[in-house]
Amino acid sequence: MIVTTEKLFEAAYGKYAIGAYNINNLEQAMGLFRGAIDSKAPFIIQISKGARSYTHKKMLEGLITSANQVFPDAIFAVHLDHGDEESCYDCINSGFYSSVMIDASHEAFDKNIEITRRVVDAAHAKGLVVEAELGQLGGVEEHVAVDEANAKLTDPRQAREFVERSGCDSLAVAIGTSHGAFKFSGTQGLHFEVLSEIQQVLPGFPLVMHGSSSVPQDEVARINNAGGKLLGAKGVDDTQFKKAATLGVTKINIDTDGRLVWTRVHREYFRDNPDQFDLRPVGKIFMSEYGKFIAAKNEKLGSAGHLDDVRKLVA
Repeated sequence: MIVTTEKLFEAAYGKYAIGAYNINNLEQAMGLFRGAIDSKAPFIIQISKGARSYTHKKMLEGLITSANQVFPDAIFAVHLDHGDEESCYDCINSGFYSSVMIDASHEAFDKNIEITRRVVDAAHAKGLVVEAELGQLGGVEEHVAVDEANAKLTDPRQAREFVERSGCDSLAVAIGTSHGAFKFSGTQGLHFEVLSEIQQVLPGFPLVMHGSSSVPQDEVARINNAGGKLLGAKGVDDTQFKKAATLGVTKINIDTDGRLVWTRVHREYFRDNPDQFDLRPVGKIFMSEYGKFIAAKNEKLGSAGHLDDVRKLVA
């Protein structure tokens, strides 16, 4: 069942966070749905600009529509990740998405509000909800690239004004995470003091953490042992997810970790089976491994076991 993120956030606020997972193909879609059902968790499917152009946007939409039929007990939202105005309007008018993100965080404060307000007005007219971003994460994710010198934490003093003037339904905040597999060095971590201040000025308002893959070191080691060269990759400590949830974070974005699982499975399979060329056996292994990854991640987020609670809310 496709629902708006608004309903999911209502159920989750202050208790747990909803996992928002980026997908690009059939294998990721199947693994995601299986893992969510196995862990009895609601979830958010994220489709990025890159994923929409990887083959064709209609292909991904068709996969999700089919998965919705194959897994009728699933409850999820379909969300555009890191959209610009053009892609937001395209998704709003498509009638398929339940949520869009307008990322104008690279613009000046007033310009960010102006752009976000236009998207909000268009989305609300169609019954969709909007995520916006204030502050800038460092790192690289598809078309989003910010060097660390220009990354900046969200200013709690601006957060309330931004939400009031833009009308957005949730806010992605920069509290120290970054995109990609190289998020932290040394003992750096999340700035919970900033998150707490934002929650104080926006009580009850759903907040979002981007760039929140944990970059499991066992996955990195296995990839490197199978020929990879991911040196220095380090992510978010996923034991901190539940603490973030108590401070208003209701949505946590996870993309890089899924790519690491894909890379590990394929590198190991073809290393150990150099005579093979059929994509299906390794695809089946990945779907199983990705499903296990999703179920384990939902446990860390605290969303596992809440599917029936959400069903009662949206029924």
